[in-house]
Amino acid sequence: MRDDDLDAVLAVQAACYPAAMQEGADVVLARRRAAPATALVACDGSGVCGYLFAYPSLRGKVTPLGGAFRVPEVADTLYLHDLAVAPRALGKGLARRLVQRMHDAGAQLGLAHAALVSVQDSRCFWEGFGYVAAQGDAAALASYPPGALYMLRSAGEAR
Repeated sequence: MRDDDLDAVLAVQAACYPAAMQEGADVVLARRRAAPATALVACDGSGVCGYLFAYPSLRGKVTPLGGAFRVPEVADTLYLHDLAVAPRALGKGLARRLVQRMHDAGAQLGLAHAALVSVQDSRCFWEGFGYVAAQGDAAALASYPPGALYMLRSAGEAR
């Protein structure tokens, strides 16, 4: 992902999330700049059609929705913060490819775990990658809509 992808990323976000879950341009740009190696976009003939933001973190740590984060000096977990695929690109396996590529990046970074907050009834999707419900920062998790669930997987789990 590049800084000049910002408008397209925000458009995908707006197409996928209700207003209460959308993060502002400043937050999105800060995430991309803090961890550029783990900020991905996917493109089709019309431009950016999907993205995945992740960054090195710590097991159990949850980044609040719209909240600031910092990449710790010593991390053990790849935190997948936001995955979205534009409606025009659904059903093509794009989300799975973005997640797999990110898991590969986490392995290259030597991170033992991957974690995320499941929203919008996506639990089954994430379970297909080996994620399971786990204990996470309850206060930060409360910044997400009801039903949000912290999930964790070990680096060697199912792909």
